Amino acid sequence: MADDGARQIHLSAEIGSELAGKRLDQALARLFDDYSRSRLQAWIREGRVTLNDRSAAQRDKVAEGDRVELRAEEQDQIECLPQDIPLDIVYEDEHLLVIDKPAGLVVHPAAGNPDRTLQNALLYHDSSLARLPRAGIVHRLDKDTTGLMVVAKTPMAYQRLVAALAAREIHREYRALVVGQLRTGGTIDQPIGRHPTVRTRMAVNPLGKPAVTHYRVLERFPAHTLLGVQLESGRTHQIRVHMAHLRHPVFGDPVYGGRLQLPAGADEELKTLMRGFQRQALHARRLILQHPAGGREMRFESPLPPDMAELLDALRAHAHHQAEESAIDEDAFYAAMGEQGWEIDEDE
Repeated sequence: MADDGARQIHLSAEIGSELAGKRLDQALARLFDDYSRSRLQAWIREGRVTLNDRSAAQRDKVAEGDRVELRAEEQDQIECLPQDIPLDIVYEDEHLLVIDKPAGLVVHPAAGNPDRTLQNALLYHDSSLARLPRAGIVHRLDKDTTGLMVVAKTPMAYQRLVAALAAREIHREYRALVVGQLRTGGTIDQPIGRHPTVRTRMAVNPLGKPAVTHYRVLERFPAHTLLGVQLESGRTHQIRVHMAHLRHPVFGDPVYGGRLQLPAGADEELKTLMRGFQRQALHARRLILQHPAGGREMRFESPLPPDMAELLDALRAHAHHQAEESAIDEDAFYAAMGEQGWEIDEDE
């Protein structure tokens, strides 16, 4: 019998081509990355993992098409109780719900954030979510990242959504305002792991887990760029770490962003907005998935939060003003040359 407070965990997935040939514990660490490799290895030793319906060993090699299944119990380290916290619910049915997470809301309890989290809010919204791992949360957003998240409401939906996420069948697109001007889009393919000396931070680390981020330029400003970003993986702080590695950190990022850099010629209004923006300018804009029960494609979009929209409007106004000043300076130059008797060949 399970101890009081123990959560029943039942996860299954199919091995894809990218994991073929890896050890079972390595594959599980990629598929079920909510859990540490040491925890997964312990469950393998306890016989809680099967490979193609047979008891498995840690060093078993997996092949494409193999089926892995994990049945275990996990003792909650922090009791999570229902709390009446408002939720912005974009969609809900008997199988799942999609929420638009605000800045400042932690996803689940942890050291330093024992309550007032999304998980507490979900348990208040629907008490039946207590039977699911983390109240049905299948992926996370950082505390101060805003935007769309999908939450499972049944064990079947949870298993299928977790498997779809591992198979990269859930499409997530973000909006990120980064420091500096990027001329073109690109792809960052760099592994991410714990920072070697600062354990509270993540970093590009050759010993980390594979991570791939695609980005495209949506809008350029004199000293910043608005990007559309898509993930192939979902590592902790992935976009923030990858963009900082590219030396174009997400604007406002308190961990990876460095010192505030104000655009040349910024007026007081823009300076005040930028100084007051105390979070990473990162928003989960679009979510596309197949319904876990019916299989139909579902698409969701979230407008930019007011603080980020206001900042972008101010940057656009500044860029427009700079362009006008540049045009005036050019006109004045040509006028001065004409007064001095220079002939200006406009075609050169």
